[in-house]
Amino acid sequence: MTAGRPGLSPSLAAMLTSPGWSDVVVLGGGADPGPRLTGSVVALEVSVHPEAMDGQVLVVLLAGDHTDWRIDALISRASAAGAGAVLLAGVEPLGRGAQLLAERLQLPVLGSPDPLAAHEHLRRVTAEPEVVRTDLVLRAVAALRRANGDLTSVLRTTSNVLERPVTLAGVDGGTLAGEPLDPAERTALVAALPRVPVGWAAPYRVDLASGAVLIAVAVLGVGPVCWLVARLPAVVPAEVAAVPEVLGVVAPAVGERLALRRLELERDARQRTSLLGELLQGEPSEATRRRAVDLGWQLDGWHTGIRIGADGHLDVAGRRTDVVEAFDAEGLQAVVVEQGDGWSAWITAVSEPTATEVQEQAATIRRVQRRLVKTVDAYVGVGRVQAGPSGIATTLAEAGDAAGLARGRAETGRFLHVDRLGLAQLLLAWTRTDTFQPAAQALLAPIKDQPGDLVTTLAVYLDTESSVAETAAVLGIHRNTAAARITKIQHLLGVDLTNPDERLALHLASRTTPTE
Repeated sequence: MTAGRPGLSPSLAAMLTSPGWSDVVVLGGGADPGPRLTGSVVALEVSVHPEAMDGQVLVVLLAGDHTDWRIDALISRASAAGAGAVLLAGVEPLGRGAQLLAERLQLPVLGSPDPLAAHEHLRRVTAEPEVVRTDLVLRAVAALRRANGDLTSVLRTTSNVLERPVTLAGVDGGTLAGEPLDPAERTALVAALPRVPVGWAAPYRVDLASGAVLIAVAVLGVGPVCWLVARLPAVVPAEVAAVPEVLGVVAPAVGERLALRRLELERDARQRTSLLGELLQGEPSEATRRRAVDLGWQLDGWHTGIRIGADGHLDVAGRRTDVVEAFDAEGLQAVVVEQGDGWSAWITAVSEPTATEVQEQAATIRRVQRRLVKTVDAYVGVGRVQAGPSGIATTLAEAGDAAGLARGRAETGRFLHVDRLGLAQLLLAWTRTDTFQPAAQALLAPIKDQPGDLVTTLAVYLDTESSVAETAAVLGIHRNTAAARITKIQHLLGVDLTNPDERLALHLASRTTPTE
């Protein structure tokens, strides 16, 4: 017989998520979260008459046929003795009578192909948590010695030791390596952790609404602070206590690899930023052209500049890979350079793109932004197509202006394309004058108080080059809903949105009139 320590008794539901109970199944009488399990008692046969058990699991090594009537009697005796559960050898289904009895008595009946191993694991987590901790730490140390030198290998090794997902997360909760956090986990983690830990901060425990637990340990070194995070699907106290010890052992190894990678990233970033600075100064020299070739930059051709800004503290060098991967995922080969609080990028074509190709490319860049905003609070501006090496500076300057406007326009998804601004960009200063604003408000008055936020819908529709699909995507509504709103707007205003003059007037008015 083994009895656990106070405070170390996990629920049955939690134990069923424990790696040591991966082959234990519920045969009948299960309840969520189930009873607290205080330990276990081993019996060799079904006819055992257990004494007072007080939440312990009755482990029967020789259960035989699970449909035998003696299983019914065993369930009755175990329930009367106060057992937390009965664990039988094998995973064969119970007989109908035993299932009904277990449900009536609310006594979980479990099965395992190796009940003795399940008993030993339960004994350790309820009576010997220090053994659980020591074993995991020793396994982690031994595994790290065998692991390859890269960061991915270290995280994979840690995950294998814990048999839990492990993530390296930034201060914004974004995934730097390992398995990504889901949105709820990321939000809870950011809310719980300090942005700037002092020294080697103590481990943090974050309890989620789902019952899962995040354990986070700071990784300090060269570059911004990040967090090593393990996710446990439920609370087994001994495991929750052991995981920080393992992460504490792994964190210095992660920090060492991050420091080496950080030095490489910053060296490469300085090289890219320096070369871009030379390109922005004018016609490139032969030396600049050679350096561009070495980096794989194509200076000739037709270039579309892109400026990606980000609000809040951001590791621009460390997150550049995310930007490159977002472009790659949408089939765009872009040069991406760290610059200020974001990235400057451009896409090069051998021949001048057609108007249709330009619009399609802008729509694709918008999809790139949608990928990025999952982890980065990004706003994007896109310049016009410009030719030759000097065109890179011109289109990037336009993209920067567009990004500055996009930053404050949440209703357009914080995305603006200079081609889409057209004459509106040239007249933007006039739209801010006292004479234009009353006229704009009067023009849009018929739709201002209508349901469906028609003013915002109109602004988004015009900013997205009259695309119903893009409007629906930005507003997060169905395409049919967006189309119905546009039809209603035309009816209420008495306008034809295919008329360029009327569309321009409404575009300017929607930019000036505050949306609510």
